[in-house]
Order: sequence, then C-alpha cells, then structure tokens
Amino acid sequence: MKTVENTGKTIEEAIELGLEQLGIKRENAEIEILSEPSQGFFGLIGARAAKVRISVKKLPAEYARDFIYELTKKMGLDNVKVEIEKQNENTVYLEIVGDNLGILIGKRGQTLNSMQYLTNLVVNRQFNEFTRVMIDIEKYRQRREKTLRMLAENLAHKVTRGKRNIVLEPMIPQERRIIHTALQNNSYVSTYSQGDEPFRKVVITLRRTGENTSSK
Repeated sequence: MKTVENTGKTIEEAIELGLEQLGIKRENAEIEILSEPSQGFFGLIGARAAKVRISVKKLPAEYARDFIYELTKKMGLDNVKVEIEKQNENTVYLEIVGDNLGILIGKRGQTLNSMQYLTNLVVNRQFNEFTRVMIDIEKYRQRREKTLRMLAENLAHKVTRGKRNIVLEPMIPQERRIIHTALQNNSYVSTYSQGDEPFRKVVITLRRTGENTSSK
C-alpha cells in the first residue's frame, strides 16, 4: 500500500498535497491526522504545522477487479472470479472466469466492450494518471481478433474486385486497430476511420498511388 506523510498550514492543505502526490481522489484514500496545526505562543513559539498520513486504498488493477466483481454480482452472477492477468506501466489486463459467461460477452462482444468502457471510466475517475483497463472472458478477444483479421482480408478482396469502398460496423479502438494492422501491408487497399466515438467505423478503400499508411 502506497503511503505518504505531508504537512501544511491546515489539515486540508496537507491532505490536498498528499492526494496530489499519490495521484488519487479523496474517496480512494485512507487519511490519518497525525497532528493538528497550532499557532503557538504569539504565533512564534511552539508553532506547529498540520500533519497527515495518506494511504491508497486500492491501486488501479485492484480497483478495476473489485468494480467488475461487484458489477457481475449485481447482474446475478455469483460464480464469477476476476483475475489480474498482468499489468504494465499504464495498462491492466483482467480475465473473467466462471460458468455460463456468454451473457457477459454479448452479441459480437458488445456487452464485454460496454463493461470494459464503463470500467475504464470508473477507474480513471479515481486516479490522476491514466490507466487503460483491458477485459477478456474465456479468451474471447483472441478469437475475435482471428475473426476480424479474416474479415479484413475478405473485405479487401471485395473492395479490389468491386472498386468501391466498404464501411464496417462501429468498433471500439482496439478492434479498429486490428483491421488497420491486418491490411496495412496490402498492396491494393488502405484503411481509415470515420465518425465519432462510440460510432467510429473503419473504411476500406482502394489504395492510391504512393499511399502506404492507415488511419486509426
């Protein structure tokens, strides 16, 4: 657990300094007042600053894990476990395990994507430093990536034959990136994204002469 001790002219000032140093919001902090401020005799002798000790209740990975667990319980799923698969400097990977979890995946991963989006919002409201939370269920995203790569190749052939653009359904950034990557070295088509989140779509179009880039 991360802990800091800070002083200030007032308790509130000491708390704010500690929260800023830890990069967290107040509701995710355990605050212990070590000493009250004192002006001392004539404001000089025996003057004492306020002092507090602040600890982080939960780190981003723990906060995300517990939020998802509580969310699934509210959905009536009592046999679910949420495991922290790995984490690096600013990304947390979580795996949901249990029985009959198809309801959490939804059609084409829509429920899973919505849960991931909501979790990211909640977690990043608690921490000043951005953290990306990636959620998977029964390796669904691996299977989805394989499907999207095959789809990208098939649609690229259609664009090449038909000489017309193809616009895909709205996708989350992670899935759009898969399409862009799958076709970035294709000699005949290129890709770009259009629209605003969460309705942003990938467009597959004929490559212009000298074009060699794809847009997310």
